[in-house]
Amino acid sequence: MAQNPDARGGSADGISESATRAAGDLRVAFSRLRRRIREVAETYDLTPSQFSALTLLSKSGAATASGLAAAEGVRPQSIAATLAVLDERGLIARNPDPGDGRRQVITLTDAGRDRVEGTRQAREEWLARAFQDHCTEAERETVIEAMALLDRLTRP
Repeated sequence: MAQNPDARGGSADGISESATRAAGDLRVAFSRLRRRIREVAETYDLTPSQFSALTLLSKSGAATASGLAAAEGVRPQSIAATLAVLDERGLIARNPDPGDGRRQVITLTDAGRDRVEGTRQAREEWLARAFQDHCTEAERETVIEAMALLDRLTRP
């Protein structure tokens, strides 16, 4: 839907040009940053969906396949294929659900935890190094202040 500027330099729906520009610039910058961060760590042997499942298990702990499928927003057949690869590579373990023997509980193995942590650490180190090499101390402080503002946007 096109926005028509009003006499105050904003849009007809009351959103200022600066808010619109900030939203667009932020979306583009975050997309580029996300893409670059994904390139940093050695996940080339895992698809994004496989690594996402590992990360979810790392954050939430044990889960069932149906729980993972729901959390990832994929069909049970898709998560089953993802889990098969992770299992084959020794990154997850499957154990009977103590409450329902027909289901399995999936957890990370030590290798799975190491993979997630190593990837997280590599990405964070790359980003810290990029800030160190490409930004002044004042610019880094500006980013810290901007992150506080962005955090405020995400709160109810």
